[in-house]
Amino acid sequence: MANYHMSIKIFSRGKGASAVQKAAYRAGEMMESEYDGEIHDYSRKAGIVHTDIILPENAPIEYRDRSVLWNAVEMSERFVNAQLAREVEISLPVELTRAQNIALTRKFVHEVFVKGGMCADICVHDNDTGNPHAHIMLTMRPFEEDGSWGQKSYSVNGRKIPTVDWNEREKAEYWRKAWAKYQNTALKEHGYESSVDHRSFQRQGKEQIPTVHLGSAAWMESRGIKTKFGDRNRKIDSWNREIRQTRARIKKLKTWLYSQPLENAPSMGDVLRNINNGQQLKSRAQKIRNLQAYINVTEFLRENNLNSIESLADKVTLMHQEQYDLAGAIKKQDRRLKTLDEHLRQVAIYNQTKELYKKYTQLATKHRQSYKDKHNIALQQHESAHKYLTEHLNGRTTIPEKAWKAEREKLLAERYSLAEQYYDLKADAKNVEVLRRGAEKIIIEIKPERRQALSLELDL
Repeated sequence: MANYHMSIKIFSRGKGASAVQKAAYRAGEMMESEYDGEIHDYSRKAGIVHTDIILPENAPIEYRDRSVLWNAVEMSERFVNAQLAREVEISLPVELTRAQNIALTRKFVHEVFVKGGMCADICVHDNDTGNPHAHIMLTMRPFEEDGSWGQKSYSVNGRKIPTVDWNEREKAEYWRKAWAKYQNTALKEHGYESSVDHRSFQRQGKEQIPTVHLGSAAWMESRGIKTKFGDRNRKIDSWNREIRQTRARIKKLKTWLYSQPLENAPSMGDVLRNINNGQQLKSRAQKIRNLQAYINVTEFLRENNLNSIESLADKVTLMHQEQYDLAGAIKKQDRRLKTLDEHLRQVAIYNQTKELYKKYTQLATKHRQSYKDKHNIALQQHESAHKYLTEHLNGRTTIPEKAWKAEREKLLAERYSLAEQYYDLKADAKNVEVLRRGAEKIIIEIKPERRQALSLELDL
């Protein structure tokens, strides 16, 4: 089933990024950086099924060469904190073939980014694991008419004014919306009814917990191997079913109760007597279930001091609000748990690879390349984890691993408490459904002439 994923990030020299290294890694190529002399060799990287560079009209034709393009970008930036490139990562719909996904990606990139003046470097990755996706690296500077790099901004009274709107928040929202539109159009053209939405569940008005993007774990899941991310998604799917079902049951009860006339409504005593009347039931098991339902409903009415249809309607209104509040609290906690899980995963990677990285930095320059070739994946993981943690430490110099673990344990305990409240709410909904069936049986059993009289009274 198609799912929506788009992440947007900026590669900055101030955070240790190299546009040449990023491009080489995504394309699976060997490239040398003219800026620092580093050679980046990722020619053994697997899963790259398509690469392409699309240029705007006034860009130099030689920029179709990946190495020439990104070295030109690097050399055009003088400052140590310069923004080098923007990356847009998108998941591709699994319903479409590889060729269809490549065509969809190229069309989207050309019409949304390249026509706006950016050079676009497209790399489509697909390991046949159910996670096809594309990395799109975009240039940050506009072009002048003569094909030279333009300015990112100009000054007016000491204030910097951007020459393009590519960094505006509204632009990112436009790109996200456009990708959903292009996907849905392609799915429809190829005969699929599935669709995606770029908005979060909250913005869509859905009381649903968002699942976790599986990423590389999709390969293991597709082969029947359960993963931590897959287990989390299964748990979230289960909760989403619970939320939808309970919400629907309470809403149905609320609608029914508010449609009942208060005058001549069955009393709670009549309803209970009807529920307790199990003489007509044939089997012993049916009679036991009927008696248990009667006991549960009686206790529910007593605990909530309910003695009329009107008071029951008020109780269901409160249940409806409680369900909404609980669903919101559960979603909020799941979002934070998801963040903490990712923090701790990155900490684990960082700790596992830091000794290798430390040894790498202590080697003489002439020995570094062979060591890097041998431990390439681990060194990349360390670099990625270090970057992630730096971005989330908010200026702190130590990793608050213990604090994150303690917060996670606290949230899990609160999560179990919320789950218990939700199950209590489900039990209340079940009791109200029993009361409804008892009341409806009384209404049906009213003599036809009395029902007609009641109907006339209501019309009046």
